[in-house]
Amino acid sequence: MSKSSERTGAVKVFIADGSRMGCQLMAEALRRGRYRTRVVGYATDAVGIREGLDKCKADVAVVGARLQEESLAGLDVTRQIRASNSKPNIIILLDSSKPTMVVEAFRAGASGIFSRDQSSELLCKCIHAVHQGQVWASSKQLRFVIEALGPSLPAKPLCKRTPGLLTKREEGVVDLVAEGLTNRDISRQLNLSEHTVRNYLFRIFNKVGSSNRLELALYAIDRRESCHKPN
Repeated sequence: MSKSSERTGAVKVFIADGSRMGCQLMAEALRRGRYRTRVVGYATDAVGIREGLDKCKADVAVVGARLQEESLAGLDVTRQIRASNSKPNIIILLDSSKPTMVVEAFRAGASGIFSRDQSSELLCKCIHAVHQGQVWASSKQLRFVIEALGPSLPAKPLCKRTPGLLTKREEGVVDLVAEGLTNRDISRQLNLSEHTVRNYLFRIFNKVGSSNRLELALYAIDRRESCHKPN
């Protein structure tokens, strides 16, 4: 079977990084991964990214925060892509997971952030999660976002101190969402159908007042911390 037929139905990925070699190495790592991805183009600067995305219709763009032009050019490009309402979800590659970088990446419009010191196999998983509409970040990174939001966090969402708000099973689903798992991953881990997982999430969203997975992940982190605080 040819590689092109093997990759039919794969997530189409556009890669943008600071060097041509870096893009090619990343593309090769993705091709070898067990997740179905197909690299449809790459670029090393802002102009190349915009032109490439216009041509290739990628599902997900993996953009290095550091491009040829300067260290934070990837964040500027991400803002431009978001402002133009282009289709691809964006994952920003970070050299450092410092709080300011994490927060700025999400503010720029990233759907996920990924550290360069993590494995290519995990990057493949991140790409598929973001393609399915998930937000990808570690609990620690999400905590940085909560702290940056500060008092602007809405008061409504989290009934974290209400006893019995969620069932034990629902709490388990929330914890797995906070770990970045997709609906498929959750269904496998809990031995449930994906349809059942979606139903759980629908009920959970209604109960806690959240509207998306990022808010739910933030809720999970807040809930964990409140459980460990002395009364």
